[in-house]
Amino acid sequence: MKAEAESPGVLRRVVKRDGNLVAYDRDRIATAIFKAAASVGEGDRALAERLAADVERALVESYGAADEPPTVEDIQDVVEAVLIRQGHVAIARAYIIYRHERAKARAARAATIEATDNIPYKLIYEVLRWNMDRGCETVDGLNRIVAEGRLPDLIRDAEARYDAEVRQCARRIVERLPTARMVIIAGPSSSGKTTTTIKVGEELRKAGYALTAINIDNYFFDLERHPRDEFGDYDYETPHALDLQLINRHLIELLEGRTVRTPHYDFKTGKRTLDVHELRLEPDHLLLIDSLHGLYEGMTCGIPAERKFRLYIETLGQLRNREGTFMRWADHRLMRRMIRDSRHRNHAPLQTIAHWHYVRASELKHIIPFIGSADAIVNSALPYELPFLKARLFKFFEEAVALYREDAKRQDAYLRAKRVRDLLEPLTAVEDDRDIPPDSLFREFIGGSRYSY
Repeated sequence: MKAEAESPGVLRRVVKRDGNLVAYDRDRIATAIFKAAASVGEGDRALAERLAADVERALVESYGAADEPPTVEDIQDVVEAVLIRQGHVAIARAYIIYRHERAKARAARAATIEATDNIPYKLIYEVLRWNMDRGCETVDGLNRIVAEGRLPDLIRDAEARYDAEVRQCARRIVERLPTARMVIIAGPSSSGKTTTTIKVGEELRKAGYALTAINIDNYFFDLERHPRDEFGDYDYETPHALDLQLINRHLIELLEGRTVRTPHYDFKTGKRTLDVHELRLEPDHLLLIDSLHGLYEGMTCGIPAERKFRLYIETLGQLRNREGTFMRWADHRLMRRMIRDSRHRNHAPLQTIAHWHYVRASELKHIIPFIGSADAIVNSALPYELPFLKARLFKFFEEAVALYREDAKRQDAYLRAKRVRDLLEPLTAVEDDRDIPPDSLFREFIGGSRYSY
């Protein structure tokens, strides 16, 4: 829900999950707190109403004069933060479970993917429970794991969970054969699509199926054709930076058994060369696609839906900072991308932070709205990543905060950098990555992988 600030310091309206504006009602907050308190035998309605008033004051302070007020999730985050800050830990925990139970009730049946407000609530509830069972759902919990020498155990468990999800997806693909000849691995930037594609391919080969991969990145138009912003930055994130017409023509020809010659794109020069890579889909092969925009209808509109298996990847991490606020999935992926861009795309980490507004705008428009069309979802967030990410990136977030603080045109980058810096600051940094296996998805970003990217 979003509150509409119609006058400074006042919350007037709230945007529901379906996008409709309704009147802001503090009593709804009090009721939710009261239910959580009653479930643990603490407090009464009067306490709930006092806490709701504190939540409202916090909301007014943060959003009362904002042009873009908070979502339902933002308001619920503030409720959790107020409860924890005032020492109502049991109520806070009950509220978190209540919040996720409500989300679970909105989720689809086990065999389907349902995304309310573009969020697969049933899945993230399961992720939260997995993290809570291992004590890694908070910054302090991660620090305890590091201090007690249990990080290798968390690495092992997290890798096993992810690999199990990949195997399950591969089994579901096999069940769809021979009708589905195209496997699409889609998801937002730095969600781990490439490694997931490789691992799905390994599992399918074990089942006796051969794969032919098509590299969608080679279909970018020349960089000079991409739109620019006021800073001169190019937008790689829109699907319209890709030659969608040529992609569809080649996909149709490949599924018909014809040979195509795909282009080659050089990211360092920003130039595309046509008719470079010869590609053919043999009768017993599956066509494998790894693309940001794999679920975007324009990407594969020439192919009937029953011939496609759509797998969506996202970092569905559930980690709370010391104020009780959950880390944003996009912030997790931003950190991964900062490392990847500096290693492979000749972009400095600060450039990636400044460019991220393009990434998010495109995700929200061209990627995330299509979660509900996926046949399966894999959570690529590995909760052990954060200590390693801090060791590699913390200094860049501190630099970005200082650099962009007074830059009126870069306030988006400033707020983003400050949010991530504040999350990472209390974390224990870990540099020695020897316990991370060579086939880990995380090595797609930090290096040392046994896979070639």
